[in-house]
Amino acid sequence: MTGSRPSHPALLDWLAVEFREGGWNYRQLVRLIVTSATYRQSAVVSPALLERDPANRLLARGPRFRLEAEQLRDQDLAASGLLVAKVGGRPVRPYQPQGIWEDVAMKESTTRFYRTDSGENLYRRSLYTLIKRTALAPAMDILNAPNREVSCVRRDRTNTPLQALVTLNDPLFVEASRQLAARAVDAAPAFDARLDLVSLRLLGRTFSRAERGIVRRTLDEALTTYRRDPSAAKQLLAIGDSPVHEKIPAPELAAWTLVASQVMNLDESLTK
Repeated sequence: MTGSRPSHPALLDWLAVEFREGGWNYRQLVRLIVTSATYRQSAVVSPALLERDPANRLLARGPRFRLEAEQLRDQDLAASGLLVAKVGGRPVRPYQPQGIWEDVAMKESTTRFYRTDSGENLYRRSLYTLIKRTALAPAMDILNAPNREVSCVRRDRTNTPLQALVTLNDPLFVEASRQLAARAVDAAPAFDARLDLVSLRLLGRTFSRAERGIVRRTLDEALTTYRRDPSAAKQLLAIGDSPVHEKIPAPELAAWTLVASQVMNLDESLTK
């Protein structure tokens, strides 16, 4: 026998009965769990509780770990307004470096070459991404997505500099930052109102006065840089397949893109 006994056997029994009496409805069971007070509680913990239950087996606080690869991607697509909510359809091929499949494929393989999709297929939920078992998309691999070569009971959880490079520089995350920035600039002329839109969509809260000051400095420095070098702004805005908002000056949109990316990469945004 491996493992340990469940910490809450009565709760498991109750959930099993609810599942059975609910007609074996998986969606209803998942909704019951994720809308419960236990699942939604804060990860903030007191010193006394941490000493009593360091591993959180009693479920007295929420867990705190980075969102899974697919969740991070879909969250940022949703926040930016790019996410396509259509259900069903064929697998899609979002952004991926060229040559990844070719290096591991046989010459006659039908999946030797990776051809990136266009349009809405770039922004479908990660559930619909076509996966080649021997060549997982690098961004997903770096963020600990399983490679499908063997069964995965529990995903690895790591924290490496490469993960920050992905969420800061991968074309999809940069494009999502640009689209979120454009929504904020279009929505209001004032700095505070724009920042509120960005923070509410990503964090579910507004920033404090001290936090606003930090973001304001970032924005001012970026505006100065891109006004001196408009070509750098256009180079940043050219990342991604979605149209660039031509009515917004390139330096302004590029600067707000950096702000959106900064908020998108906060620990508060990346973790559950």
